[in-house]
Formats: sequence, structure tokens, C-alpha cells
Amino acid sequence: MKRASLLILILLVAGGLALLGYSIAEHKGYVLLAYKSFRYESSLWIFLTLIVALWLIIYLLRLLLRLLVTSGRLVNPWSRLHHNRRVRLASEQGFVDLVEGRWSAALRHLRKAAEAEALPLMYYLGAARAAHELGQKEECDALLERALERQPQAELAVALSHAEFQQDRGELGAALETLQVMHERHPNNQQVLKQLQQLYVRNQDWSALLGILSTVRKEKMLSGEALADLELKAWRGRLATAAISEEGGHEAALTNLNKAWKQLSTAQQQEPTLVAMYAEQLRQLGSEDDAEVILRAALKRNYDSRLVRLYGLLRSSDGARQLQTAESWLKDHPADADLLLTLGRICEHNQLWGKAKEYFDASLRFQRHPETCAELARLLAQLGDVERSNQLFQEGLGLLDQRLSALPVATNTHG
Repeated sequence: MKRASLLILILLVAGGLALLGYSIAEHKGYVLLAYKSFRYESSLWIFLTLIVALWLIIYLLRLLLRLLVTSGRLVNPWSRLHHNRRVRLASEQGFVDLVEGRWSAALRHLRKAAEAEALPLMYYLGAARAAHELGQKEECDALLERALERQPQAELAVALSHAEFQQDRGELGAALETLQVMHERHPNNQQVLKQLQQLYVRNQDWSALLGILSTVRKEKMLSGEALADLELKAWRGRLATAAISEEGGHEAALTNLNKAWKQLSTAQQQEPTLVAMYAEQLRQLGSEDDAEVILRAALKRNYDSRLVRLYGLLRSSDGARQLQTAESWLKDHPADADLLLTLGRICEHNQLWGKAKEYFDASLRFQRHPETCAELARLLAQLGDVERSNQLFQEGLGLLDQRLSALPVATNTHG
């Protein structure tokens, strides 16, 4: 069937050509064009051939022009092929410039690459960083906004970069708002948690930091030791700031402090650092009897020299019991200079001047500490031993001096 159709088509074309040849032979026609001195004569068929040839030339010229302007992949040096090559080179050079700190060049190259790429996120983020390093805040934010428009699914990546730049610029409130929005949408994202953690520490927002530590632990972002240190730091800060109440005065501050303490686990309430912080805050608020009870219970569980030293700063309403309690520790820790200092202070509170002097002297025999020197010097001045008091003050200053960086000795430049 197909062969028959092809044969018929060939016969029709041949018949058409034969008919055309016959028409040309029998009816040549005549064309005359004359204008002033110009005169053109030819047969009709030659004239029509010229018209067709002219149309064909015009068509080919237009086609060639279109190829040069648009695609022209083989002819035009400004074609898509060369355009893609230029974009690739710009992106590669842009990242090199970014790493090497050539911010202006990086901004120019990466911005150019970003506009040409279908997935431009990395180019926009790199260009935004370069703009940030150049101090061009508006340009940086505009590039991030453009990145979000082009790739809205990359909202988190753009927001993390934005929050980082905001923190660098000191816009801590804006950075916090950005990160909190991302935390609501991506509660387990480690980069969001990491930046929030750093920002909360920087702002000393200990309550907020404690609020995300459970997720930090769940995501295993930190080692066990690092997490324990961070949690301890957060609770210390929480206890330190709990006693600060803008409204309600002393009672409100004490209520806030006790509420914060009760939020700690049993193990945390036995941590010496936290016990010391809580007791110190109670002392600052005037609740020294409560602080004495807390420290006495903690020291009964586990003896700690830091807590012993703090115990000596308390002015308990029952000074005799406080002294008896501290002296009960002396049997197991007779050479503890901190305990002896504490006993001297408690004796001073109870106006036992001679006994206080003995304890201070005993403490100095085990450790020459500037604080003990100052306590004994003050007591001796009160007792009238001015000479030794001055000696101890000088010794205490000398001991403090050893902890400071050596200063250059001033020389007399006058002749």
C-alpha cells in the first residue's frame, strides 16, 4: 500500500513538472521594466525565477541574523554555551574570592552567578556574606531576601545565615526573634539549637537556655561532660538572677529564689557549686538561718572546703550552735586552713576574741592566705596589737601582689 502511494506521488510530481515545462516552452511570456534610462526585458518565467531567488536570499539572511542574535551555538561567541561558561567561571572564582577574603570581588562574581543559576541559594548566601563583611547591611539583607524568593523551600538556611549576620552586627534582639521563629518550625534542628544556645549564654538568659537543654541532650549535640558543664552554668546563672525581682521587693525575690531551687533535681541540689550559689543568694537576701541549714545539711552529706568557707560568712541567730557545728568538723579535718578561717570568723561573730585569734593563727600555719591575714590583722588592731596588725596587712598585700602581673619599675628621669 505504501509503495503504491509513493508511486502515485512520484507520477503526480513528474506530471506536474512535465506540464510546467510544456507551459514554459509554449508560453514564454514577456516582461518589460523601464524607468528613465533603465530598461529590463526578460521572459516571464525568468522574471519569476529571479523573484523567487530574491525572496530566498532575503529569507536566508533573516535566518542567519536570527541565529547570530539568539542561539547561534556554532557561530556566535556570545551564545548560550559561552554564557554558561562565563557563569561557571564566575561562580568558581566567586567562592575562591570568598574564602580568600576578597569581599568585593566575591560579591560581584557570586551575585552574577546567582542571577543566572536555576538553584542559586549557595551563590546568594556567599554574596550575602561578602556584603556583610563589607559592612553593606542593606545589600546583605536584600541578597538574603532574593534567595528566599528564588528558593522559598530553603527558608531555614537563609534564616540561619541572617541570624548569624544579625548577631555579628550586634542586633541581638532581631537575631533572637529570627531563631525563635525557626525553632518553632524546626524544633529539633541542631544548627538552630546551637545558635540559640550561644545567644542565650551571651544574653545571660538562663531560663531560656534551660528550656532547650532537654532537646540538646536528646539530639546528642554535646558530650556528656560539656552538657553537664553547660547545665551547671545555666543553673548557677538561674539561681543568681532568681533573687533579682523588679517588683515585690525582698519577699518576691526570696520566693523566686526558692522556686528556682525547687526546680532542681535531687542530684543537682547536692552539687556543691549550686548549693554555694543558693546559700549565697539566701545570705544576700538576709535569710542567713535558711542558708545555715542548707550548708549544714550539704556538709553533713559531703564535706567541701568551699562550702565551709561560705559557712563562716553567715551570721546565724544561734551563733553557739553554728560554732559547735563547725568545731565538730575539726576532728576529721584538723589541717583544713579554710575550716580554721571559718572557725575564727564564727568566734568573732560570737565576740570570742581570744579564740578567734587562735583559729586565725592556726589557719596561717597551714596556709598563708591574704584573706586570713586581713582577718587577723583587723582583729589585732581591735585588740591593740598595732605593730603585728600592720605586719599582717603588709603580708596580705604582698600575697595579693603575687597574683598580679608584675609591673615595670618606674625610674626617676629627673637629674
